[in-house]
Amino acid sequence: MTHSKLADLGWSAFFTQQLDLSELSLTPARIAEVHRTRLHALTETGEVDLAPPLDQPETDLTVGDWVLTEGPRILRRLDRSTLLTRRAAGTEVAVQPIVANVDTIFIVSSCNDEFNVARLERYLALVAAGGCRAVIVLTKPDLADDADSFRDAALPLARDQTVVLVNARDPDSVAQLDDWCGAGQTVALLGSSGVGKTTLTNTLTGGEDATGAIREGDQRGRHTTTYRALRPLPSGGWIIDTPGMRTLRLSDVSEGIDATFAEVSDLIGQCKFRDCAHETEPGCAIQAAIAAGTLDAGRFRRWQKLKREDQRHTETVSEHRAKARSFGKMAREVMASKRKMRGMDEDD
Repeated sequence: MTHSKLADLGWSAFFTQQLDLSELSLTPARIAEVHRTRLHALTETGEVDLAPPLDQPETDLTVGDWVLTEGPRILRRLDRSTLLTRRAAGTEVAVQPIVANVDTIFIVSSCNDEFNVARLERYLALVAAGGCRAVIVLTKPDLADDADSFRDAALPLARDQTVVLVNARDPDSVAQLDDWCGAGQTVALLGSSGVGKTTLTNTLTGGEDATGAIREGDQRGRHTTTYRALRPLPSGGWIIDTPGMRTLRLSDVSEGIDATFAEVSDLIGQCKFRDCAHETEPGCAIQAAIAAGTLDAGRFRRWQKLKREDQRHTETVSEHRAKARSFGKMAREVMASKRKMRGMDEDD
């Protein structure tokens, strides 16, 4: 394998260190698209179509993953450097991978009625839990009476992150994102439908994917990206546009929530009682900070809501996994018992 060419696809020492000597002859491939019966991938020699491994459902693989292949066969998936997941939509009790091995997430919102502080905090928690760097990208500033007010509202949420106002149709404005789009770097876009993700992707890549109009009245957009795909950038980097998510249910992102609400997490440890409910207890650092005006009460309530949601979904998924393991063990024992009985019958 030629590491210089693989590096152009986002390969790094993190993945090289996972290889056994016996695997050096295998072909690393990066998943670019996931379809129902096949996976489209990129290798150092070009594009290939791969069949999902027999012992691993295709749902366990996502765009951005690195796999080791032999011909059209996937032998195994390499550990991920970063991974964004969410609780699967609908009634399914499972965690769904969104994107893997991404360096930076552009959290895209727009300077209109779509802008929502609670939604941005939810995305920031997801990104922090996934181990990625976050950049809040606010689109359509040219259509707002006071675009700076949207940036001022987003800045306290990001703390150590960056907030950028971008006209997604203007290449000069989009050039503000170049620092995160260098050779071998991978970025992904997250955000609701209609905020300009596809327009931004088109400007970054020079492509011409269809974009949808905004509905008048609620200023919500229509889905224009229907599946995730890894695409090249002229700068040598890679970008993944994602379909707009109407619901984003968090699961197993407690550390990401704490990182996003760091000022709340810092105060929790200062309460007089370890089991403080942060309501009327004496010595509550949270209530003292709210009274002093150093902590916004609304932000604390949103922290509580995300914490409760994450705990509920995480426990549900864990219980489902435990039941699945228990059922699998029981099924194996039953099959073993049947094989033993057949053997005894044959002996007779």
